[in-house]
Amino acid sequence: MLDIQMISLHATIEQSKGSVASDMDGEKVLMSIKNSKYYNLGRMGGVIWDLIEKPISGIELIENLMSQYSVEQKECEEHVYSFLELLHKEGLIQIEDKR
Repeated sequence: MLDIQMISLHATIEQSKGSVASDMDGEKVLMSIKNSKYYNLGRMGGVIWDLIEKPISGIELIENLMSQYSVEQKECEEHVYSFLELLHKEGLIQIEDKR
């Protein structure tokens, strides 16, 4: 299990293979082929999902979101990493920390 405090800003995050995403009424809906589950990622989750389509570092992800939305870095990190932890537990993303 991944602990949110173990995710560094330098970790590389990307979508795992085997999921199909679709936009529905402004929200991102995801179906995992691997575990046959549906997920509603919501609007912000959809933005994050799109940003991690290709490998991206945690710092790049946070900086990108902070440039688009009015949010403090600490708050952004807490919410984003909490969301990433949930995705990771479901096997929807891969996180590689090269520290």
